[in-house]
Amino acid sequence: MRRPPRSSHVESGEAVRAGRRRLARRRRTQRRVALVALSIVVLAAALFVVVVRHDGSGPAGRPPRAHTARSQASTGSARGGSRVARPLVQRDRQVSSVPILMYHVINAPPPNAAFPGLYVTPRDFALQMKALAAAGYRGVTLDEVASSWKHRTSLPPGRPIVISFDNGYRSQYTNALSVLRRLRWPAVENLQLSGLPPSQGGLTTRQVRRLVRDGWELDTQGFSHADLPTLDARQLRHEVLGARIVLRNRFHVPVNWFCYPSGHYNSTVIAAVESAGYSGATTVIPGWASTTTDPYRLPRLRVLAGTTPSMLLTFIAATRDSSPPPAAYP
Repeated sequence: MRRPPRSSHVESGEAVRAGRRRLARRRRTQRRVALVALSIVVLAAALFVVVVRHDGSGPAGRPPRAHTARSQASTGSARGGSRVARPLVQRDRQVSSVPILMYHVINAPPPNAAFPGLYVTPRDFALQMKALAAAGYRGVTLDEVASSWKHRTSLPPGRPIVISFDNGYRSQYTNALSVLRRLRWPAVENLQLSGLPPSQGGLTTRQVRRLVRDGWELDTQGFSHADLPTLDARQLRHEVLGARIVLRNRFHVPVNWFCYPSGHYNSTVIAAVESAGYSGATTVIPGWASTTTDPYRLPRLRVLAGTTPSMLLTFIAATRDSSPPPAAYP
């Protein structure tokens, strides 16, 4: 068998090498194309992130979840263990006036009740709170209102209203707390340190602690519900300053507001309350608290027995422009 000429082997080897070079060039081109494509994808992703951060949108065009917070004055443990955070509203939203409701006993009056008008049944109270919520009201504390007015901190969306309770009756814990808890509203407890022992329907220390953990603001009427304008300087200091010191040490809360027992006050009493470091005080004079009201003479709206939800809403609306409390009462 004849062997092929040598030139044929050379040509065949050159053809193979040329094919390999073409294959290598093709692969290098493919790699460059792949790298360019990957670079385009990365650049597009980076531009998307920049656009999202710039216009505040989230995935699929949805706005980001709003941050939630509470002012320091209103921070507290929530119902059942963790207080539900309230959403912030616009910083420029300011409310110049707020109604403060005043309750006492949330129970039906016994046959021998000395002041049956101060008893609001649990059913009536629940209906009243439901009507307030339906009308757009949202429960807040005095500390929250003051912080909003002084420091422009945010209040919850809606129409703010303060639900306050006087004296420290046990029914405020047993019958009112659950209603407000369902609405996620705090309240203000104006605690009287003596005069209402548990045997007479007063709050226990444990119950007060639970109210505080639930987000209620703890304030005071003093030790004994005394008629403050009739006291001497030492007695007045004991009722006003002494009560605040005891409550702060016992419950570890600020106790920033005083509530005049029976609403009685004069210039001497106001001076004692201010000297004790309170942010202000509440009266029994009907009206709305406002940015122009003397903080040591804040009006309140007393809710009496038999008040229907519609009557309450009418009462609140009718007293918005009432005259401010007088310099002394009675």
